[in-house]
Amino acid sequence: MAGHSKWKQIRRQKGVADVKRGALFTKLSREITIAAKQGGGDAEMNFRLRLAVDKARANNMPADNIDRAIKRATGGGDAAELAEIVYEGYGPNGVAIMVEAATDNRNRTVAEVRSVFTRGGGSLGESGSVAWQFDSRGVISISAAGQEADDITLAAIDAGAEDVESGDESVDVYTTPGDLEAVRKALIAAGYDVTAAEISLVPKATVTLEGGDAEQVLKLLDRLEDLDDVQKVYSNADFSDEAVAAFSA
Repeated sequence: MAGHSKWKQIRRQKGVADVKRGALFTKLSREITIAAKQGGGDAEMNFRLRLAVDKARANNMPADNIDRAIKRATGGGDAAELAEIVYEGYGPNGVAIMVEAATDNRNRTVAEVRSVFTRGGGSLGESGSVAWQFDSRGVISISAAGQEADDITLAAIDAGAEDVESGDESVDVYTTPGDLEAVRKALIAAGYDVTAAEISLVPKATVTLEGGDAEQVLKLLDRLEDLDDVQKVYSNADFSDEAVAAFSA
């Protein structure tokens, strides 16, 4: 799962810049609206909405923005036009890529996604072409500051986690989608600093890339994430620490 964690690390660093230009708030707002549209506007009764709101708050999204995003869904209006679409494709070196989008114009979005794939040395695939290489998992990130990774691992497993991966800044806890909320609550109750929790697509196996190959794929993933209609991007690529450092710089 290292590829998943390294790309998430880059996304987290990139998010600082996204906040400055408002791009991240737009994506968070769309996620809140779609979640509220599907499961209602009560975050206590709608797990997906609660995750979306928690993520928005963690990224310092103003409360008024959150409320407006919920009201757009529960009050009708433009929210009725938003549709969720998942695109599948291949990047350079056969890397599998999944793209989650929220759009009010399917033709525009698929054209933009296809263009980025093509210009980045990849290709947009058919539905089902790469989805089999990913599992839907709950992913909980815990700050590693002042904590022993072994202690977090034991607490997570006791709470029902399936796997744990330690990094320099955070520890990622993996669960089944259905167990995400119970494990998250247990870890918070145990005193751990849960910085994020979401349902994510995690690759079953990764492809290790270095040097120019890594840079080419990282640029493609980054350009896909920069599209206004794209919410999340996943791949089965794993990158060397040197490649991540060079790209982040």
